[in-house]
Amino acid sequence: MLFETICARVAAGTLLAAFLIAGSVPALAAPIKNIVLVHGAWVDGSGWKPVDEILGRDGYQVSVVQEPLTSLQDDVAATKRILDLQTGPCILVAHSYGGTVITEAGTDPHVIGLVFIAAHEPDAGETEASNGKRLPSATSKTNAIEKTTDGYTYLDPAAFPKAFAADLPPEQAEFEAHSQMLTAAGVFTTPVTDPAWKVKQSWALVADADKIINPDLERFYATRAHSHVVEVKGASHSVYESHPKEVAALIEEAAQKSQH
Repeated sequence: MLFETICARVAAGTLLAAFLIAGSVPALAAPIKNIVLVHGAWVDGSGWKPVDEILGRDGYQVSVVQEPLTSLQDDVAATKRILDLQTGPCILVAHSYGGTVITEAGTDPHVIGLVFIAAHEPDAGETEASNGKRLPSATSKTNAIEKTTDGYTYLDPAAFPKAFAADLPPEQAEFEAHSQMLTAAGVFTTPVTDPAWKVKQSWALVADADKIINPDLERFYATRAHSHVVEVKGASHSVYESHPKEVAALIEEAAQKSQH
């Protein structure tokens, strides 16, 4: 009887110790599965299709924001509208001008990490236009950017393929040249107020042959934001379409390594 009592007490003590140890070890955070993609100027969200397909096959839930490109405020609001629909934490990804949008929208509590794909990352008080003047792109030195009488910009369709999409099939680049979303000029001159990359983890991809944003500006942004950075050699501004595997891999890295 004495032996049985001792055994019972030992077993109870072991169970209690296991319970206390388990309670002191934080549960591992579930991997982030929600991805929100934001497009840039002069294009729409359909360019994300190759990346979306890879992420979908790998088990991620992807949402694509369709910005109106009427003002920075409107585009941030459109992004936050999609963020509000997320059922859990997410990775917020942007291309080009979309980087300015997620720099503002990324303070949303749903957002755990930011990914900038050949994108702008302005600081508070900065604009895309002002940063572009510091490190001009190849296209900004030409007359390829046109403006309508009511203040909307677009790329000369004849210049678009080489400037924006030099590594896409010619017929695809031509179609994108003639299906542009005209973009309010004001989006490029509206200052950022509260940059999310200062408080959120970030990743950045530099397109080595980008003619829309100077690759050195992309490198500067990534260094300043302490982003985890990769470069794709020979990639045009359309790197998210021409190199979807590399882009998706960086997004998945952000989803796997972000702390929440």
